[in-house]
Amino acid sequence: MHPNLLGADLSILYFFNSFLSSPFLDLLMPLLTFGGTQVFWVILCLILYLLGGEDEKEAAFIALTALVMGFFLSESLKMVIARPRPYEVIGWVRHTTVAGGYSMPSGHTVAAFAGFISLYFKFGSPWLFIILASLVGTSRIYLGLHYPSDVLAGAVLGVLCAFTALKIEERVKCFGLCRFDRLQQH
Repeated sequence: MHPNLLGADLSILYFFNSFLSSPFLDLLMPLLTFGGTQVFWVILCLILYLLGGEDEKEAAFIALTALVMGFFLSESLKMVIARPRPYEVIGWVRHTTVAGGYSMPSGHTVAAFAGFISLYFKFGSPWLFIILASLVGTSRIYLGLHYPSDVLAGAVLGVLCAFTALKIEERVKCFGLCRFDRLQQH
């Protein structure tokens, strides 16, 4: 990594992880980070699919597709990049929890952006969903589990997965409609 980028990474990490630390944020940030877990997204997608209408079912399909892609891509990248987590190599990093695996990209951030951007496609309110996903990423920095560049990479990967999943959903939907139209013509 370029020295200037590493310096910016460390400065931002210090700001969120040490300078902003407070008992209130120590309680809030673990709650926010839950929005980036696969468990959260599987439960939310099941609820949307089982209890929702057509838009909710489509949103659940897009989100689950994006999450699966994001999981496999982020885990593959982690193995290739093999970047240790900040708390493992920097003495001043506070952390309230220990995470396994490597740091780059942030899997929680991938999941948050993949999921929340998928919801935006069907429900609108882009700023609400971007803010929610960004809060998950910020929580990962605050908790000392990721560098800011890990979170940025996770956000980009999550958005790309969401857009790819939207295209997949459009193709699946079109295929289903095209087949239905052909069946009615006979």
